[in-house]
Amino acid sequence: MSGLIDALVIVAVAALVIVRQFRASRVDTDRRWWLLPAILAVVALREPHLLDARHVLASALILGAELMVGLATGAGWAWTTRIWVEAGGAVWSKSTRASVGVWILGIGLRVALFALGTRFGVHQDGSALLLALASTLLVRSGILIWRAQRLDRSPVHSTAYGEQTVRTTWKEHV
Repeated sequence: MSGLIDALVIVAVAALVIVRQFRASRVDTDRRWWLLPAILAVVALREPHLLDARHVLASALILGAELMVGLATGAGWAWTTRIWVEAGGAVWSKSTRASVGVWILGIGLRVALFALGTRFGVHQDGSALLLALASTLLVRSGILIWRAQRLDRSPVHSTAYGEQTVRTTWKEHV
């Protein structure tokens, strides 16, 4: 893919994912949550110039750092996302303001890595960014699914008149 197409794909996927995550959405633990990150990774790995041929070590280090930033951004995003269980047992999620901070920090670190690579003359392709985005989405989705599976999803029983009864929960005593 050309650089322009890579950039458009990255911006489109990031915009779609970010906008969708700031609306409440149902977490479906049965769906293939890993499919989009896998497709993005395959597209990124098909690029022949993932590493700069003249600066292999430097480009590999920058790519590794880019992946680490992607993993950290995904984990931070997942842990700052609010999840809850609806009365019927469905799990919902919505990103918070802290999630915005995680994204801003992640983008800032990626810009710094790009500037560092440019400073040392390392050619950086959009496929590295696409691979990092795939790692971000994979980690975020994985942690959210794991968190959703750990929630108590038993439905709240209601009375004949539709009033909710109070569920008692086990409390740990210190």
